[in-house]
Amino acid sequence: MEKLRYERPLIKKLETGMPNKFGLRTEYTPKTHIDNVAVKDLIRQYGSPLFVISEKTIRQTYQNARRAFTTRYPKVQFAWSYKTNYLNAVCSVFHQEGSWAEVVSGFEYRKALGNGVPGNKIIFNGPDKTDADITEAVNNGSYLHIDHLDELYTTIQISRDLNKKAKVAIRVNMDTGIYPMWDRFGFNYENGQAWDALNKIMLADSLELVGLHSHIGTFMLSPGAYAIAASKLADLAVGLSKKYQHAIQYIDLGGGFPSINTLKGSYLPGIDSNPKIDEFAEAITTSLVNSGIKPDQLPYLFLETGRALIDEAGFLLGSIIANKRLSSGKRATILDIGVNIMFTSFWYEHKVTPAQPFTHYTEPTVLYGPLCMNIDVIRESVDLPLLNKGDQVVVHTVGAYNMTQWMQFITLRPNVVMIDLEGKPHLIRQGESVEDITGRENTPDYLKEFKL
Repeated sequence: MEKLRYERPLIKKLETGMPNKFGLRTEYTPKTHIDNVAVKDLIRQYGSPLFVISEKTIRQTYQNARRAFTTRYPKVQFAWSYKTNYLNAVCSVFHQEGSWAEVVSGFEYRKALGNGVPGNKIIFNGPDKTDADITEAVNNGSYLHIDHLDELYTTIQISRDLNKKAKVAIRVNMDTGIYPMWDRFGFNYENGQAWDALNKIMLADSLELVGLHSHIGTFMLSPGAYAIAASKLADLAVGLSKKYQHAIQYIDLGGGFPSINTLKGSYLPGIDSNPKIDEFAEAITTSLVNSGIKPDQLPYLFLETGRALIDEAGFLLGSIIANKRLSSGKRATILDIGVNIMFTSFWYEHKVTPAQPFTHYTEPTVLYGPLCMNIDVIRESVDLPLLNKGDQVVVHTVGAYNMTQWMQFITLRPNVVMIDLEGKPHLIRQGESVEDITGRENTPDYLKEFKL
């Protein structure tokens, strides 16, 4: 018979008043498996920490989002946001589901081409397109979303030199009632910048205006803001039809839909309070079908959804390094997961669950990472059961941005595994070694010898 783990006595202040929706006691179910694969087995085979991606969850989430929009609007095309997670295996799952590619740099553009995406199925956003990027995009028939006038004039000249018409759209920023307003990118709707850019494009002999684009923010919690954006883009489309008898091919509403993560400072968990994809679909499509656009000129609706399609599919497995008491008396647990590989811990209260059975005794705990930096905090306070050195935890909903914004700092970036539809894990990105880092360094000969 296994000896029960000792739990020290604790005097705890009783809080009276209204309980929260989960009652007065915090309870968790251990996360022992992901898609029927044991967490302990994954760590044993691939090490800790370890990113795990569920292919089944990606496909289910994508199909649900596509259903939400295609049942409400006749012409819909998704384009996978490479900056959200550009691991080739992840991108390929979305492309298999029918998603195009949306990129914001020459690096991402060539990554999409390398993944087999045809040039005419790539949307090229971003303010930093080099002359070489624009040239390649024009030659490949990609969609260039113009961000500023300097880029517009450069594109006009390059397309003339190539004797090819560049397919272009403009990015439009606008007041949708969300503050602070994102006006860094694109041309403003209210002050006439957007119309100025559109007029210049329509009068340029080497450009073909194919679309209108807006990306109003990130982790947006207001479907109504998208309704306003769709309405204003539709207004521009109607104006183009009246002034130039020109019908655009698509309206691109960008991304920014939230995942089920909980933002810091939120009272309720994101899974309960964040709007669902159907609410955004309803707001956007209603604005478009009720706009002044003629039925025979109804444009495609492009969506560059990233976070909402991948976040829930990502998990980060980690192990307990140590426990200690802070000077305040609060319990602190140190994990082998640092903010260098989980950047989103700065703005999300990620759900953290043990990977093994436990008792119902819980205590407010600070979760620290392994970095020798005071800012390396995974959770500032979370009720967790007692976890001992060597125990494992699972951090939920980490599929977006952590594998593109991560960095090699103090510790190396770990393995990434994808579990396929049959429950088989595949290593889709190998963890780094010291040689991966030092292999790109060059030490001058005069510094190679020294005595200590």
